[in-house]
Amino acid sequence: MSVPALILASSFVGFAALALEAGFTLAQTVFMTGIVWALPAKVVLIGAVLAGNGIAGAAFAVALSSVRLAPMVVVLVPELRGPRTRPWVLYLLSHFVAVTSWVIALEQIRHVPRDLRTSWYGGVGSSLVLLNMIIVALVYTLAQNLPPIISAALFMLTPIYFLTSLWVSARERAGHVAMVLGLLLGPLFHIVVPDFSLLATGLVGGLLAYLFHIVAKRRKAT
Repeated sequence: MSVPALILASSFVGFAALALEAGFTLAQTVFMTGIVWALPAKVVLIGAVLAGNGIAGAAFAVALSSVRLAPMVVVLVPELRGPRTRPWVLYLLSHFVAVTSWVIALEQIRHVPRDLRTSWYGGVGSSLVLLNMIIVALVYTLAQNLPPIISAALFMLTPIYFLTSLWVSARERAGHVAMVLGLLLGPLFHIVVPDFSLLATGLVGGLLAYLFHIVAKRRKAT
């Protein structure tokens, strides 16, 4: 039990209400929580279905939204790998990589013996998934009595938590620069290219943050 886990669970309260309004059944919503896992990807999936996209289009949209998790996997997997760790174990544990579990792991995994890290992270990831599957099942049955403004407020806890957690866990100044650029460029690109605002913000903000990192590294070297 931790504050990040509780905030994540409260965010899934809003997701359960959203899935109910979109016409998903209880079984579909709970299944989606366990299989898709990352909350933004599930929101993208619901949006794609409501927009009338086919299976291929919906899958492509979810895949694009989940590309952001690839760098997290690249950073975390070497920390999990032990001298006798089998590759399939790492592939399985990669399913649990999302912002919350990733932040928890980066903060605590250094205190876990290397030969126990896969078991430890498997416990963290599966516990978070199971907790939120239960939360979604309970809230889905009660969501009809939940005021919409409360559901929206709880759902907004997710981006707030993501931003604060990533800010604290950033190991280099370039990470802070990237987040500030994202906050500044996001609204601008939403006006200029609304259909590609997220992609444009990530590309431009990420590139500028990377250039900042290169310049700062060279200045430090000299």
